[in-house]
Amino acid sequence: MKSMTRKQFLGALGGGTVVLWLQACGGGGGSDGGGMGGGGGGGLSCGAGSANISANHGHSLTINEADLDSTTNKTYSIMGSAGHDHTVTFTPDQLAMLKGKQSVTVTSTTTSGHNHTVTASCA
Repeated sequence: MKSMTRKQFLGALGGGTVVLWLQACGGGGGSDGGGMGGGGGGGLSCGAGSANISANHGHSLTINEADLDSTTNKTYSIMGSAGHDHTVTFTPDQLAMLKGKQSVTVTSTTTSGHNHTVTASCA
C-alpha cells in the first residue's frame, strides 16, 4: 500500500471522500456494531490465539481495542481458519477486566456438536 503524506491526507479530507485503511487491534467484529474498529490509541493487542482456545482446530479471536470501553455486551466470531464458526460474548465488566490486562475465560456457542473454552487477554 502506498503511503500518504499528512498534506495529501488533509487535502483529501477537504475534497470530501477519504478511504481510511485501519490496522486495528480488532477484526473479529462484534455482532452489535463492533465491526472493523480503530482502536483507542493505547496500543493494546487483545484476543486469544490457538493456545488459548481449548481443543482448537483453527479458531482465533481478536477484540477491537475500542470495544474495551463498551457499556453493552460484545459478541465476536472465532472462526479463524476453521471450517465452521462459533461466537463468544463478553460483558462490559469482562471487557473492563481485559482493558486492565486481566485474563477472561468464556465459553463459545456450540456448533458442529462442540464448543470451546476461550481465554482472552490483552498485552
